Amino acid sequence: MKARKGKGLFVFCCLAPAAILFIVFMIIPTFDIFRMSLFKWGGYTDEKMFVGFDNFKTLFQSDKFYQAFQNSVLLIVVVTLVTFTMALVFAYILSREKLKGQTFFRVIFYIPNILSVVVISAIFSAIYDPNTGLLNSILNLLRGAEDPILWLGNQKIVIYSIVIAMVWQAIGYYMVMYMASMASVPESLYESASLEGAGKIRQFFSITIPLIWTNIRTTLTFFVISTINMSFLLVKAMTNGGPDGASNVFLSYMYQEAYTNSSYGYGMAIGVMVFMFSFILAAVLNAATKRPEVEF
Repeated sequence: MKARKGKGLFVFCCLAPAAILFIVFMIIPTFDIFRMSLFKWGGYTDEKMFVGFDNFKTLFQSDKFYQAFQNSVLLIVVVTLVTFTMALVFAYILSREKLKGQTFFRVIFYIPNILSVVVISAIFSAIYDPNTGLLNSILNLLRGAEDPILWLGNQKIVIYSIVIAMVWQAIGYYMVMYMASMASVPESLYESASLEGAGKIRQFFSITIPLIWTNIRTTLTFFVISTINMSFLLVKAMTNGGPDGASNVFLSYMYQEAYTNSSYGYGMAIGVMVFMFSFILAAVLNAATKRPEVEF
């Protein structure tokens, strides 16, 4: 009995600090966001006015919110599809094909992941520069002297310019993760498939993908949720939501309203919507990607 109590006390002492920190810095602030979304408050004074769900009514009538919502969904869908497709293909090629300098390619692909968001933003801002940027310089060589393309100043293409930066930043990390998973797939399975006449593409979809699906499923949920945060960081550093809000995403719009326009209560209402959207999205992804585990 004493041994049980001693063991229970030891486990409690180990878990208590982490639990306290989680409650103080995660649970309480989350509930506070819900509470503050019901008030009209500038954020810098003691004057708070309870307005109920008025902030949410204003939110659903705002074209800027729908623009930010549309941009966030577009980034989640496009960036996820492109990143995971390329990461899986590159990981398969570097794992299965005998290429010279495989280690070199792994390092080159992984480097963008260790760079800070500020550095990545500076690199792509320089590439997209309308006058001296690398991208416009190459296009001018191919098509002759024409008006420069405003990659970060055109409302129609600015969000796609951010897509490229996000894909470039993330692809190497997930490629390395999938290479590690693919390394655990027995070579005998590929040899048997080859004897049966299965080509590389068939082996990829029939052997590799099913056997590493658990890893793909986990990283997919993590990546989609983290895209919401990463998109804010890149938008804030590269465009600050411009031009005219065309590149705003969930969190950049929330930041502008809460801290720039002094509408803290309204900003917290946006935060509530982001929380609910992330929670629902994670649940849908888990349900949609669930399948029986394949063992070997």
